[in-house]
Amino acid sequence: MRLHLAAAALAASLATAPAVADDWQATLDAARGQTVFWNAWGGDGRTNAFIDWVGDETARRFGVEVRHVKLTDTAEAVTRVISEKAAGRDEGGSVDMIWINGPNFLAMKEQGLLHGPFVESLPNAAYLDLSPGAPATVDFTEPVEGMESPWRLARFVFAFDTARIDVPPETMAEFVPWAEAHPGRMTHPDPSNFMGATFLKQALIELAPDASALQSPAGDAVFAEATAPLWAWYDALRPNLWRGGAAFPENESIQQQLMNDGEIDIAMYFDPAAPAAAIRQGLLPDTARVFVPKGGSIGNVSFVAIPYNAANREGAMVVANFLLAPETQAQMQNIDVLGAFSVLDPARLDDAGRAAFAALPDDPALPRLDELGPTLIEPHASWMTRLTEAWADRNTR
Repeated sequence: MRLHLAAAALAASLATAPAVADDWQATLDAARGQTVFWNAWGGDGRTNAFIDWVGDETARRFGVEVRHVKLTDTAEAVTRVISEKAAGRDEGGSVDMIWINGPNFLAMKEQGLLHGPFVESLPNAAYLDLSPGAPATVDFTEPVEGMESPWRLARFVFAFDTARIDVPPETMAEFVPWAEAHPGRMTHPDPSNFMGATFLKQALIELAPDASALQSPAGDAVFAEATAPLWAWYDALRPNLWRGGAAFPENESIQQQLMNDGEIDIAMYFDPAAPAAAIRQGLLPDTARVFVPKGGSIGNVSFVAIPYNAANREGAMVVANFLLAPETQAQMQNIDVLGAFSVLDPARLDDAGRAAFAALPDDPALPRLDELGPTLIEPHASWMTRLTEAWADRNTR
């Protein structure tokens, strides 16, 4: 399937969506002619191309253009909104929509910087599971409360080279004996990078005496107790890492290059489709495959939020709603396009929506959702900050 969906197919999806109420029609009318400045991470070409496609479709269908403001860090957009509020710019803000998660969402919510609640007013929210505690209602343990709209799923996964490894580690604990048997053949991104920090969080969830404690803020006593087994595990692992644990790749892309060059045999991603996409681009060997620890892996939902002072609020709502259309979500999940898993509840799809997902192409390196095991809930946002600081204190200073 190519980047553009057949117009008739997408039109069918939109036509069979829940009935548009009069107030939504008013939103559509107000949005026409608006340009939505979507502030989103710009570090992945496939994601950038998908955002471009979304803009083409919303412009054609609703008269709403999208301009992708490419970020290296979401905090850039958050800082811009904070600065505008400090300057008294409560209308006509420069940021209309943000791809946001975790600590950044919490900071904006606590400071009253978000428009909403708005999610339940989106017609296509009928395809979401918004029951209490469902993944679409919680962001790093923080209740969403309709202040941000989901658009893609993320899961932490490992990739291994089947030409070099018969059986990868089945648990995080098993990485220690595996590394002892294969010294120098694995590493992880520096924990100052999100991917490296997630590697530590994945191990922490498995090794902590009480994983439920990770859902609360990381106070001193609970942090010390929960991380003691983690640091013992890591101290045993580090000497057998790539370069003896004396250096770490800066990010996921560099680690992937090490695997492609044959220097290591395991890489890690926060996107189950990333290894299949990398193989297609010649960035991983054809023999790369995905695995997850036996007990499951960390997962979360990526959201979009609308700042309280957005100049093109109605246009942003139209884009957020379009992102939830079943055919849009199927387009996103297509491995030939992006490969990101859908946030929609399959049980809520109509026949057209189910057919769109059933028609998606397969790939030998693309895992099925049921092969990824349980989704482990992200620890409270404070744990990542403290983990990365503690790792640096123990390993780099």
